Amino acid sequence: MRLGDIAPDFTAQTTKGELTLHAFKKDSWAILFSHPEDFTPVCTTELGAVARLSSEWTMRGVKVLGLSCSSLEDHHSWIKDINETQNCSVEFPIIADPSRSIATLYDMLDYQDSTNVDKAGMPLTVRSVFVLDPKNVIRTIISYPASTGRNFNEILRVIDSLQLCDERKVATPANWTPGDEVIVHNSLNNEEAAKLFPEFKSVKPYLRLTRL
Repeated sequence: MRLGDIAPDFTAQTTKGELTLHAFKKDSWAILFSHPEDFTPVCTTELGAVARLSSEWTMRGVKVLGLSCSSLEDHHSWIKDINETQNCSVEFPIIADPSRSIATLYDMLDYQDSTNVDKAGMPLTVRSVFVLDPKNVIRTIISYPASTGRNFNEILRVIDSLQLCDERKVATPANWTPGDEVIVHNSLNNEEAAKLFPEFKSVKPYLRLTRL
């Protein structure tokens, strides 16, 4: 699977009932993220972090969908622990994928860490993130090892960049955050850039900066 591919559709059992990916997200942005297993420490902190960012996802029009290889019963029990220990309320659906069918479809399974397996020795997922746009196109793929918890503020930053760059003829530089200078897109010549960004500055012919 590559950036620009249409995200494969699937039907799954979740903590919010059965859903089909494309119908669930409709015309919204979405993130699909996997965590290795329920009742594990890093995953507990991650799902708590995602839940506490609920208003941020909503502000950006992003629907959130989690996944692990654990059972639906385990999911429901574990959510109680997450809410208790992480000062949050998990409201987004979490997919139960004990068969690994969706994890295999999205190439989420861990082939590196021999300790990232269930009690039967079956591989669990790595910490995958897929950002999907309103047309179901995969716009970002990020994979973290099981030992490293994700920075979900960075994922919000990526979404901010994607949405901005879709709307305006710009790109975002290293370490950009909303409100910082952006790069005038190289597809624009200086005359075109001046019409859209009258106050842009040229550092080099290929590096032109502006504020929005």
